[in-house]
Amino acid sequence: MNETMVCAVGRVATQPVYREMASGPSARFRMAVTARYWDREKNMWTDGHTNFFTVWANRQLATNAAASLTVGEPVIVQGRLKVRTDVREGQSWTSADIDAVAIGHDLAWGTSAFRRAGKPETASAPTQPEPNWETPPGGSPEPTDATSQQPPEPAMLT
Repeated sequence: MNETMVCAVGRVATQPVYREMASGPSARFRMAVTARYWDREKNMWTDGHTNFFTVWANRQLATNAAASLTVGEPVIVQGRLKVRTDVREGQSWTSADIDAVAIGHDLAWGTSAFRRAGKPETASAPTQPEPNWETPPGGSPEPTDATSQQPPEPAMLT
């Protein structure tokens, strides 16, 4: 499948909107990407044109983006570019969306502290200890009762 993958570097322009859908969590926000160039005459950086993208995130990425992003923060978004044209009230509209695969803070502008998201609770399945897969030196594995296993002693190298 041919898709246009992009990596956009910009700032969060609107607060992420989070929704629980039938297909799972979804979030969207607008992202502003402004070109900057060095103006030799003024001897300074100058802002160029600003492009706005609607960024869509799904499932766990949506949950994490909604909990992590606020307006004005610098972000990097990687995903599939989707350009749509529409006719509304006789006028032609074009919009550019990014179906995000990855979203992160741009660390060129500051620091970030990563926190792993908790795993959702699943139905309580009986927990079983890990079987002893260690093979004793010079032999085959001994059958053991999985409920009363002790971790193997570390082998000494001589």
